[in-house]
Formats: sequence, structure tokens, C-alpha cells
Amino acid sequence: MRTTLHDLGNRQLDAALSPWRALRPSQLVGRCLQTIRQALGLTTRQLAQRVGVSQAAVVAAERSEADQYITLATLRRYANAMDCELVYALVPRRSLQETIEAQAERVAREEVSRVRQSMALEDQATSKTFAERQVSQLKRKLLEGRPSRLWR
Repeated sequence: MRTTLHDLGNRQLDAALSPWRALRPSQLVGRCLQTIRQALGLTTRQLAQRVGVSQAAVVAAERSEADQYITLATLRRYANAMDCELVYALVPRRSLQETIEAQAERVAREEVSRVRQSMALEDQATSKTFAERQVSQLKRKLLEGRPSRLWR
């Protein structure tokens, strides 16, 4: 398999995301505003003053965060008022290369399966070993091509 600039970029991105991958969703998800506010000893009224909103707006923001409906802009305003940094990240569950290879495998299996079914209907069935070889070859070919072809 050839190495491209795209592959190198993915490796660098994977390395940067690696520490994040170790993190797992916690009980804080959906309750950060309230948890941090309470840990700092701020009342909803005090936070409202710092943000420049009503106390009801703070309660509504905490509720909308719990419901996963809050906007990033609102979270950022509240984070700044509590001297916090808003960190937003999409973290792949596995390395980007593993995700790409799994998608190539999926596409290859679907393609070989379609051809295999068609051939079986014509009484020209192939062995499982032959099909696996075909999947492996098609996967390799897909990985050497443009990554966007994997996501049709």
C-alpha cells in the first residue's frame, strides 16, 4: 500500500487525537455547566450576573445542556464567565486508518457479495476461499484509490 500525503496527515491527526481517545464519556456529559458552577460555589444568580443574563436564563441553559440542546456559542459564554475553556472535539473511536480500512473492507465485501449472488443465480457459484481472496484484492485496490470512493 502506498503512503500519500493524505495518509501522513491522518497519522498526524491520529497522534493528536490519541490522548482524547483514552477519555470516555462521563457523568459530566450534559451537566458540565451545573457541575462546574456548583464546584466553584456560584449560585445561579451569581452566574447570571457574570454572564449578563437572568437567573432563569442560567437555569434554562443548564437544562438545555442536560437535554443536549445547548449551542456552542452559549456554552462558550458560560465557560468564559466561569473562567473555563470550552473544548469541543470529535474523537474517532479508533484510528483513522482503522476506520478507513474497515470501510474499505465493508465496501469490498458488499461488492463481492453482489457479484457472488449474481453468479450463484447463474449456477456459477464460487468458493468461499475465492471470495475472500477477491475481498482482499478489492480492499487493497480501494485503499490505493481516492478515499472519497469509500463513502458513496
